[in-house]
Amino acid sequence: MAPPLPDTTGRPNVDHETVAGFGDEWSRFDQTTLSAAEYDELFAQYFGIFPWEALPAGAAGMDVGCGSGRWARGVAPRVGHLHLVDASAEALAVARRALAGQGNCAFHLGSAGQLPFATGSLDFGYSLGVLHHVPDTEAALRECVRCLKPGAPFLVYLYYAFDNRPAWFRAVWQASDLVRRTTSRLPMPLRYAASQVIASTVYWPLATAARVGRRAGLDTSHWPLYYYADRSFYTMRTDALDRFGTRLEQRFTRAQVGSMLQDAGLADIRFSEHMPFWCAVGRKRG
Repeated sequence: MAPPLPDTTGRPNVDHETVAGFGDEWSRFDQTTLSAAEYDELFAQYFGIFPWEALPAGAAGMDVGCGSGRWARGVAPRVGHLHLVDASAEALAVARRALAGQGNCAFHLGSAGQLPFATGSLDFGYSLGVLHHVPDTEAALRECVRCLKPGAPFLVYLYYAFDNRPAWFRAVWQASDLVRRTTSRLPMPLRYAASQVIASTVYWPLATAARVGRRAGLDTSHWPLYYYADRSFYTMRTDALDRFGTRLEQRFTRAQVGSMLQDAGLADIRFSEHMPFWCAVGRKRG
């Protein structure tokens, strides 16, 4: 049974152009063609620090900004009930199809600013790659934590500010961000086309170079886009559209993420020490 609607009201905390862009993205890339091996590896990268053992039997939780439902596919079989929330009706339709075989999922059209759950009603929650795309990330984190029971874990992934990278790496990113600011304002068909050109001419060559360099015994861990050395071209195409097709993007240092999570009401905060950065989990104080 879904928890009752909250007796509090909040701001939508939505950038509608960004929401529309993600609806288009997940309709094009519903993640169903990922190999099982790549899916399992990606899932482990994000959920490796999640305390599954701490969840109660029949745990009920939320996926905030579920998108295509790709993470829910791995979570739903492990829990009692999973609520998927997204501000895009288009994305939510993709998630419904992806989770059609799971009888323990509920789908909610809503934003991170106004979650449809009672205060202190859920056993866990997560939001991966979403809250850096809303106008007020701190407010969104507070709203997510509001819905959790005391002691319940919350997992989040927020884009990092390259605070663990050298200055030249940050300069490369700044140049790429100038491209994003242009491509993300194109009409959606052109936005998609531009992102696929970037996937073919930038992501794939650099990822291939990192893979070849690693096999030759080189340390490629600081090479741009080395993360994609073991990823499929499908993932590169998806992430290129995500990266260069999204209007609103914010980035945070590890210290900023930790501070925001504490201010939102989480304690016992732990960070993943591996890519992607920054992925962190904490428990609601209380």
